[in-house]
Amino acid sequence: MPTRPAQSVNEGSLIHYLVELYTPNAAWKALDSEQRQQFLAAIGNAMGELSGLGIEVLTLAEAAPGIDKASPHQFVGIWRFARLEARNALLAGIKASGWYTYFEHVNAACASGGFEPHLAALVAA
Repeated sequence: MPTRPAQSVNEGSLIHYLVELYTPNAAWKALDSEQRQQFLAAIGNAMGELSGLGIEVLTLAEAAPGIDKASPHQFVGIWRFARLEARNALLAGIKASGWYTYFEHVNAACASGGFEPHLAALVAA
């Protein structure tokens, strides 16, 4: 399997990633359409403020069903950050928004890496 070096935004800096898996819960389902729209509009406004921090959305989509070992979550978000502080700002904003009140949610975060260091980490685990 060919490998390629990890890319960076600034020479010598790491790129950071965040993967979110989430599913609407009973609290979300109890909201009417207008309440959902108001909540999501506030999220959209907050995202506009964070965009200047070097936050890039790679995808926000429904999770593909029917794959081997699929997550039970309905939605996935994948983000890329030029700086760790930007990732932390997004996570703080998500929490402050009340998002976790309405969605069963799991986060996974990492910095850029490559195949060989990953294999070495697996051996050492």
